[in-house]
Amino acid sequence: MLIDPFRLCVAVLPLATYFLGLGLVNLSSRPLVLTGAHDLALLGVGLSGLMVVGPLELFVPTAAAVHFGQYVWLFLLALYGLGVTFLVLLAQPRLVIYNVTDAQLRPLLAEVVAILEPDALWAGSSLALPRLAVELSIESFPALRHVSLVASGWRQDLAGWSCLRRALAAAMKQTRVKPNVWAAGLIGFAVLLSAGCLYYALARPEALAEGWHDLLRH
Repeated sequence: MLIDPFRLCVAVLPLATYFLGLGLVNLSSRPLVLTGAHDLALLGVGLSGLMVVGPLELFVPTAAAVHFGQYVWLFLLALYGLGVTFLVLLAQPRLVIYNVTDAQLRPLLAEVVAILEPDALWAGSSLALPRLAVELSIESFPALRHVSLVASGWRQDLAGWSCLRRALAAAMKQTRVKPNVWAAGLIGFAVLLSAGCLYYALARPEALAEGWHDLLRH
């Protein structure tokens, strides 16, 4: 059974774009500091196509589809966006630093912390900043060369996290790193995924149009 080219493009292209973005970030000579909210939101965008051709299409309310027609997808996409926003709001504070190793980050973090919080307490990979009301642990992901500063416990001050993010981002502007060796693989995978999907879709234009109309009929 042949795969519907339109649904394939909807599912694959946002995910390929996400991988392409990761590859370009890892190709840069500068680290990138993101909040956990931004990181989770970007992941939500990358997975949006899979959600559209999966749960959203499967559970389209019949009565709403009849009443609103193709515009029901606007409500479904808005519902998905609200769901991602809800998860972002529930998530603990977090900072994600891309294109940097644990060994590269720790000295920079120590310098920033020494300026912001003279009474900082270190315990292995854990750090407490009493004046900023921030407690975090350092989690490293060597394969993709990024490090996360994850909140430890629920008693956190968002203003303190914001202050730490700004200071860390300013320090990172002066840092230069070598491009990640995985960057070319991520970019190549994204390009091949997109090219293969588009080639398959354009080779079957009738099926592409049929898939478009079939999805809107739900």
